Amino acid sequence: MLVIAGLGNPGQRHARNRHNIGFMALAAIAGAHRVGPFRARFSGLASEGVIASKRVILLAPQTFMNDSGRSVGEALRFHKLDEGALVVIHDELDLAPAKVRVKVGGGNAGHNGLRSITAHVGNDYRRVRLGIGHPGDKALVHNFVLSDFAKADMGWVEAVCRAVADAAPLLVEGQDASFQNKTHLAIEAAGFGDKAALP
Repeated sequence: MLVIAGLGNPGQRHARNRHNIGFMALAAIAGAHRVGPFRARFSGLASEGVIASKRVILLAPQTFMNDSGRSVGEALRFHKLDEGALVVIHDELDLAPAKVRVKVGGGNAGHNGLRSITAHVGNDYRRVRLGIGHPGDKALVHNFVLSDFAKADMGWVEAVCRAVADAAPLLVEGQDASFQNKTHLAIEAAGFGDKAALP
């Protein structure tokens, strides 16, 4: 079994925030693979289904970003899983818009959702990092991630979420390099490859 957690903040007010691209990608995966419906569980919204012949739980913590680890920890403990069975999808300031990268463990780069998860379950889980770009000044980061994507951004945001959803079976099978390559090609084919080349 695999737990795939998409990070974001609950409530309509945050729905289009840059910080919520993890929720958006999770919803795209659920739609593409007919996983649903979501129900209130594990201090979040959870849905169980099968992707690539493997049982998966899609989890959207409803604890607010800074306490995401509480929700993720509940899900892992309930199913007697360790952090090796966890994939976290989140926004990444240190990647250009529309870039998708996968890594295991490593630093949390000031991301409070990741910091919370690491505190609750350990650090050796897989992270799907969805690039949102950086505002250029550390002092602007808080407002940047809690602001909505511009209308002009929604094309590449939707392309990224669709690419992640389409390639999700590779992620479930542990083929991270192939997943990364497939998402890159799909985003490029959608006409947003240049976004990933931005500084």
